[in-house]
Amino acid sequence: MRLRSQPPLVIVLMGVSGCGKSTTGAALSKRLGWPFRDADSFHPPANIAKMSRGVALNDDDRWPWLAAIAQWIDARCAAGKPAIVSCSALKRAYRSRIVGHRQSVRLVYLKGDMGLIGQRLQTRKDHFMPASLLESQFAALEEPGADERPLIVSIAVLPQQIVDTIIEQLRLAPEDA
Repeated sequence: MRLRSQPPLVIVLMGVSGCGKSTTGAALSKRLGWPFRDADSFHPPANIAKMSRGVALNDDDRWPWLAAIAQWIDARCAAGKPAIVSCSALKRAYRSRIVGHRQSVRLVYLKGDMGLIGQRLQTRKDHFMPASLLESQFAALEEPGADERPLIVSIAVLPQQIVDTIIEQLRLAPEDA
């Protein structure tokens, strides 16, 4: 008999800008009663200013941001407190920094094509990431490999269906259950 793995303590929602990380994170948070942090809240002001000008971040910009996310994940895990965090995590090296070999952390890849995501970005209001940077996001994307244990979820369905899939596939339960 094969033992099933435990549900994760922390979920990292990944994907390009506009794939629905924030929407999914907020909906999961509401359903599960777990706190949600959007990775954008970890960016230093200089990164936000750079992206607001339509300039893509480079790795030197990203490492302190990823370190802050990893520190938050580690604090949640050390306290035994479930949580959800979004992060584009486009490259394997970035995911290695925030997920790595942490067994209690699972990666959920919100996958969609450039056409669908481009349409979404065109209608998004009050966000510092301009639609013009979408191509650079797809160019930088290194889809997660099987060794990263990702749950890959299509975003071509309603947000509620995405949330249902994540909860079912990762066998999650509300915190007060």
